Amino acid sequence: MPATLTPFFAARWSPRAFREDPLPLDQINTLFEAARRAPSCFNDQPWRFVYATRGPARARLLQTLAEANQIWAQRAPLLGIVFARKTFDATGKPNRWSEFDSGAAAMAIALQAHLLGIESHFMGGFDESAAATACAMDPKAWTAMAAFAIGKVGDPATLPEKLRERETGRSPRKPLAEVAHELTD
Repeated sequence: MPATLTPFFAARWSPRAFREDPLPLDQINTLFEAARRAPSCFNDQPWRFVYATRGPARARLLQTLAEANQIWAQRAPLLGIVFARKTFDATGKPNRWSEFDSGAAAMAIALQAHLLGIESHFMGGFDESAAATACAMDPKAWTAMAAFAIGKVGDPATLPEKLRERETGRSPRKPLAEVAHELTD
């Protein structure tokens, strides 16, 4: 008999409706501490999370998002971009695992957020060049991997009708047989 999935994993999701309530600094620090603890090749920790919670910096980050994402992300109290360093810190040699490792760190944030009773929404709909400029990151050294919004889940009624319909529950998942396959002799 297969083991039962811990409900925590099935309950985590990526909402679009956020409350504008600011996040306490201790919660923000806990999110990034979780990322700091993520596994990485040679423990290189090739990620950089650049974020803003208010003012012109937050406005600049919002402008890097695709228009469709700006519509809902504008209410999230924390916006950011995750970057992956292209080379190993110690040697300067190319690090082909940095993007994978940065994704693991992003998942650590997503899970920690869920544990804290808030949620995250990582997105690919953003302008990588604009993100590098807004975050003062050298695109020759860093790859902008994803944008993200974090906050308390809000009322779906704050969203345009088209997005409200998508806020009714968790996204469907592919069958397990499509995502994992055991090799046999």
